[in-house]
Amino acid sequence: MNSIINLICNHRSIRSFTDKSISKQQINEIISSAQSASTSSFLQCSSIIRITEKSLRSEIASISGNQRWIIESTEFWIFCADFNKHLQICNNAKLGYIEQLIIGCIDTAMMAQNAIIAAESMNLGGVFIGGIRNDINKLIKLLHLPKFVLPLFGFCLGYPKYLPEIKPRIPIEMIIHENYYSTSLDQMALKKYNTKIKNYYQDRKMNKRKDETWNKLVQRLIIQEMRPFMLKYLREQGWAIY
Repeated sequence: MNSIINLICNHRSIRSFTDKSISKQQINEIISSAQSASTSSFLQCSSIIRITEKSLRSEIASISGNQRWIIESTEFWIFCADFNKHLQICNNAKLGYIEQLIIGCIDTAMMAQNAIIAAESMNLGGVFIGGIRNDINKLIKLLHLPKFVLPLFGFCLGYPKYLPEIKPRIPIEMIIHENYYSTSLDQMALKKYNTKIKNYYQDRKMNKRKDETWNKLVQRLIIQEMRPFMLKYLREQGWAIY
């Protein structure tokens, strides 16, 4: 395993940070790395909003379910899909297609993944925050977001106070399909994975969980409503109307 693969495979979400500062050069290098991700048709349809005001961070933390690491992290950024810049360049741009929404989400997610890898190469750590979408209408007012700018997730960044255990991913057998999609899960692999996850949650140092398996986690989360207001919001903001 080479050093880059080792770095990627040792990823873990960091929610507790030291007071050590991050230099401007480090920030610029992380953002340059993010920008180097692939971009569909070279549209570069993403933007990053760096949140430096403490009061604004506090309001975003409240929206996000009172996740204190939004306030405590050294840096907090919001990654957005952004076609507003294209509208400014071409005022008769034909926007609102679902494909543009997909492109914006993919491009921005790839940027963010580059950012976390670059940060971890500097011994920094971070965690992505989907909770910023809990009250997305309030968020767009707080950030003064125009149409065709979609805030996708937040990103806490800083030097870790400690490194939590690596959370085991599902086995390769459960994600690789050859030639055609198989609708039959590998039950043996799933059973072994559930045992591994149960042991992980019981053995980790903090926030232990008893008898938690991946099956139970999926069953608990997938039956919940997941921000059912998002489609209405998207259409009000000009997205997904075609």
